[in-house]
Amino acid sequence: MSKVKYYYDSETLSYRKVERKKGRTIGAILLFLTGTALMGLIFTIAIFNSGVDTPKERKLERELSNMELRYDMQQKRLDQIEKVLANVQERDNNVYRVLFEANPIPDEIRQAGFGGVNRYKDLEGFDNSKMIINSEERLDKITKQLVIQSKSLDEIAQLAETKEALLQTIPAIQPVQNKDLSRVASGYGMRLHPILKYRRMHNGMDFTAPSGTPIYATGDGKVTKVGLGSGYGKMVIIEHGFGYKTYYAHMSKYNTKVGRNVKRGEIIGYVGNSGLSAGPHLHYEVWKNGVVLNPVNFYHNDLTPEEYDIMLAAASLENQSLD
Repeated sequence: MSKVKYYYDSETLSYRKVERKKGRTIGAILLFLTGTALMGLIFTIAIFNSGVDTPKERKLERELSNMELRYDMQQKRLDQIEKVLANVQERDNNVYRVLFEANPIPDEIRQAGFGGVNRYKDLEGFDNSKMIINSEERLDKITKQLVIQSKSLDEIAQLAETKEALLQTIPAIQPVQNKDLSRVASGYGMRLHPILKYRRMHNGMDFTAPSGTPIYATGDGKVTKVGLGSGYGKMVIIEHGFGYKTYYAHMSKYNTKVGRNVKRGEIIGYVGNSGLSAGPHLHYEVWKNGVVLNPVNFYHNDLTPEEYDIMLAAASLENQSLD
């Protein structure tokens, strides 16, 4: 309860109660409110200038610090992903594609960016636009390179399946086993024909062996001819696929028929002396895409290096052919 104040009135010679005027009361209130507001402003400015953060500012700073940490972690992960991807690309070009005889993917295709309109225009105009756009660009490039690498690995998988089939079908063994051979009579090259008595190209190799010696298919394939051939006598032709074809001539009898699928090492006939032949032997030829090849290059599956050297030396001699 506020104190009551009195004053001495000389005219009435008595004490009278002091009455406060309304205008003064309102002025006092306004003065108080103004002073309070001014003090609050001064206090706020003092806190701001002193470096003391408000709770909201501290919360925002924590969020910003957390975002910066997550950004740094993201950049490190992108660095790691790019490193692993580069290693896969290097092995893809220099190991897998070399192994399967495929052309490497050029760097300008692997590393190509995105042309056309600005893909990141919506990300411009922010305080951290440069940082955000850089991350988006790296992610987009990695995504594109992964798509290219995925397609490349799909191609490699197909090539591997084809290579497996090729390795099964390509001529790779001798058509007559070493234990059954009398000798390699003649190899690939210019030779004197024993019957016609002039030098001409000898398109295959002659394997001298007793009549009735088994003749083996040198690779998987399909029999396309069983019958007489001009000068070849009784012969068999096998289509192996991938452009490869083998001829087996001067047989005594057959052990297969046209249209049959044969496996490498399967007996298809027997050594004989049919056609233009000077003695029992097998004449063997290898063709690819219509071009005759030297058969000596196709015995890698059943000859040791030493046996191959002996075979190569015998096939290279300028000796008499038997057909």
